[in-house]
Amino acid sequence: MRSPFFSIQHILCLIVVSGMTLVATHAQKVELSGKIISNGELEGIHVINKTSYRYTTTDQNGLFIIEGKVSDSIYFSSIQYLPKTIVLSTQQVNSKSITVSLSESINALDEVMVGTVLTGDLNSDITNSEAERPIDFYDLGIPGYTGPRLNLAERRLFEADAGPLVIGLGLNFSKLLNMISGRTKMLKEHVKLDNDKQTIQRIKDVVGPLFFTTNALEEDKRMEFYYFCADAPDFQQRCQGRSDVEILQFLDSKLKAFKIASLSKN
Repeated sequence: MRSPFFSIQHILCLIVVSGMTLVATHAQKVELSGKIISNGELEGIHVINKTSYRYTTTDQNGLFIIEGKVSDSIYFSSIQYLPKTIVLSTQQVNSKSITVSLSESINALDEVMVGTVLTGDLNSDITNSEAERPIDFYDLGIPGYTGPRLNLAERRLFEADAGPLVIGLGLNFSKLLNMISGRTKMLKEHVKLDNDKQTIQRIKDVVGPLFFTTNALEEDKRMEFYYFCADAPDFQQRCQGRSDVEILQFLDSKLKAFKIASLSKN
């Protein structure tokens, strides 16, 4: 006669084995083939595994490949689409495929207030307008700046290099002296250094922690790596105002060169 104790042991073993199998399946990472469905442009959509810090972009057909496991959060981002996050299911992981539908992002226009009807005749429209234009630097015949607000280094450069070199029959002596003395060149270097520092700080705070989860580099060498990246001629073009994925791709391209340069120094 079979012992009840043996039966209970047998059942417990089956439960443990089943549980271990379930956990192993749940934790298993696989390479997933994905497809974006939408009526708009499908190329260049950012796909980020926020759980394992993997990332990629879609091709012109909206196809992508990314590594993931059950319960990973996959984030989809693009200027023309509303952002979307999905959590990988067991079915998706087992089938090794994802299909995601994205909705286009539609920017609604602000309400337009209709006032005085314009005729198209400049003199008539100016006369009929109730608005009074404030006096600006154009009225006074002096150089001025109409772009975005400048920081201190940029303001100094603008003041040193403002206006054309030749004014009428004369010279802009202030601009000429700044050029001859090297002050303009020095200020340009200050502006570049200031912009590089701001971009490096953003990369260090926002993108760096994500990058170094999958790329090995000693903690004490990371700041040196950021400045190595900043020395690249296309640093600002590749990093300023770019998405996290684009910056991660730039850092990827620079890390190997940095390690080779570090070895040659030693």
